[in-house]
Amino acid sequence: MGERLVVIGADAAGMTAASQARRRDRSLEVIAFEKGPFASYAACGEPYYVSGDVDTLDDLIARTPEQFAKAGIDLRLHSEVMSIDLERRSVSVHNHEDGATSETGFDQLLIATGARAFIPPMPGIDLDGVHTLRTLDDAHALRILAEGEPGNIVIVGGGYIGVEVAEAFDVRGWTVTMVEALPTIMARTLDEDFGAIIAEAMEKNDVNVVLGEMVERIEGDRHVTAVITSSETIPADIVVLAVGGRPVSELAGEAGITLGASGAIVVDDHQRTSVDGIWSAGDCADVYHRVTGTMVNLHLGTVANKTGRIAGINITGGDASFPGALGTAITRFHDLEIAVTGARLIDAESAGIDAVDVTVHGLTAAHYMPEASDLSIRLTVERGTARALGAQIAGGSGAGKRIDVFATAIWESMTADQLEWVDFAYAPPFAPVWDLMAIAARKASAAAVATR
Repeated sequence: MGERLVVIGADAAGMTAASQARRRDRSLEVIAFEKGPFASYAACGEPYYVSGDVDTLDDLIARTPEQFAKAGIDLRLHSEVMSIDLERRSVSVHNHEDGATSETGFDQLLIATGARAFIPPMPGIDLDGVHTLRTLDDAHALRILAEGEPGNIVIVGGGYIGVEVAEAFDVRGWTVTMVEALPTIMARTLDEDFGAIIAEAMEKNDVNVVLGEMVERIEGDRHVTAVITSSETIPADIVVLAVGGRPVSELAGEAGITLGASGAIVVDDHQRTSVDGIWSAGDCADVYHRVTGTMVNLHLGTVANKTGRIAGINITGGDASFPGALGTAITRFHDLEIAVTGARLIDAESAGIDAVDVTVHGLTAAHYMPEASDLSIRLTVERGTARALGAQIAGGSGAGKRIDVFATAIWESMTADQLEWVDFAYAPPFAPVWDLMAIAARKASAAAVATR
């Protein structure tokens, strides 16, 4: 009999690692514990299930327990790991179906507990009608409400989830209000003027955007009726809290495994924690940012799957290194696409990098084509060298995936003058003859060498 791998958390990182490890070592016994009723699902698709773009919850499930069983993985749902005993090399597991608690030993342990929605401490958060969107259960509850008689929904928080939930309820005919305490939408990843592009698009679709105001409390008698900000009362039949997530790392911390400044689990480039034989991957673990050189906690499906794969390889004796991340992300609000990668000017300067950025405005296609829509690009480069550091994009159909070009350039430490001459594809429906990416690179190259 081979070794036993225990996996805590059976979503993207955990089951990617379990599957990879099992493929590499058929003698490995793999047991995966998941406290909820679902495993291996596409959380990023949840807003589109709420909107109706995705028909059923089953469409979001990548692999079923039966499929994992055929692959030799013992997946145990409704099974919550309550503690980790490092001396005994065992975990204590509570079964939520029968109420039983048991001990399971391990040779190797992967902690992939993910992240949870942050619940701000304010009066009224326990009222009926107050929701978050993190799990499939959350998505199903919101889908049922969205399909009902349209009313008033207030979304607290203007990040990715907030924008996507706003779109989902807007297409269902609800009256949508977004309240964001910061002065702009998606303020943690976008500069204020790019956030303003999103706010303008939302307001054109009759979404009420309230910026720079804190929610003081949620009111209601058992069920929510209103959201109270510092300056107004907003009627609400539903409230969605979308103020970010936090890594679920308490199990690791209580066991004595080192946590970082973000509260996430500290790992090296092989996904090893501070304790031999204990690994971590996904939203609960830190990753290396390739531009700033810092350890960051990113809640991205791409990063979770990649770090899970790295862990699975190394758990079974491999020697794979996770090369880091750029925080590349993309979303939309109706026809507006928004994307980011790398570091903004403020992020670069905070990391001690002397940087400059340029902003260009143009079109997604040749000006005479009917599908041509507005496109804005901001490119951040290192002063002097013109090394590409980060990019922000906002524009119509076809705008967002241009971010992958910038992500590739940043990944390979290309300079703006190199990027300017890349042989981009051209046809009038897809881009002007000089794509705005090349124009941004040209201007950034000049700005990088200009005197202050």
